[in-house]
Amino acid sequence: MTYEKAMKRLEEIVDKVENGQMDIDSLSATLKEAQQLVAFCRDKLTKVDAEIKKILEN
Repeated sequence: MTYEKAMKRLEEIVDKVENGQMDIDSLSATLKEAQQLVAFCRDKLTKVDAEIKKILEN
């Protein structure tokens, strides 16, 4: 999965929740998916930030 795909999926989830398109039966599973996507994106950003700082130090 790429950062861009993860962000797109998160945007889709947020849109469905905000527009009331999420049924109660799938809400829990979808929110767990969103939580995993947020963790993935946060990890990716942290790694890229560390790489950039390392490059700039040299």
